[in-house]
Amino acid sequence: MNAPTLSSLRRIRSLHAGARTQRGIALVVALILLVLITLVGLAAVHGTILQQKMASNQYDREQAFQSAEAAIRAAAAQVATTPGISWHNCQAGGITCLPNPFSDPTLPTSAIYTVTTGTATGSYTATATAAGQPQYVVENMGNWVNQQSNTGFGNTANSRNYGVQGGSSTSVYYRITARSGDPAKVGDRAVVTLQAVIKQG
Repeated sequence: MNAPTLSSLRRIRSLHAGARTQRGIALVVALILLVLITLVGLAAVHGTILQQKMASNQYDREQAFQSAEAAIRAAAAQVATTPGISWHNCQAGGITCLPNPFSDPTLPTSAIYTVTTGTATGSYTATATAAGQPQYVVENMGNWVNQQSNTGFGNTANSRNYGVQGGSSTSVYYRITARSGDPAKVGDRAVVTLQAVIKQG
């Protein structure tokens, strides 16, 4: 049997060195792929958590919106029978009515009504997951034209032909500003403020 020559020994050594180099590259590629998969997984987890927070905030806001709507209905029922619950008359001289009475520094706490719990007319019981009972403020906006009974000039059938101006009447209108809860008590929960203008009677 012939002894290996020097050239064949060099060829064998170069083959072993190449194999060792390839094994090192495979390890680096595997580590890079592992890091990329980890980053993709972390991004997916972050996106899921963010979507969960968004859904939770939307649910909280919808609950607050429904509570504020319930407060408007409760206040409307109270105004129909007890118009004296209004804070002040916005048509009176020297009275300034801000767009949001809750932001008025002169608003007394006695003018802020918290909706009573129960099932009676003018009451509402917030759910266990709600931030609290809704509140409302009622303001007298003064006498304005009653759109249901006012016909105005020339609005009735053939009234212009007979020289009739038509009936004209006014009614007292109230502005109800309702919020889903007291911001000082609800903490970081959503607070929704709604307004409605209603006619007495």
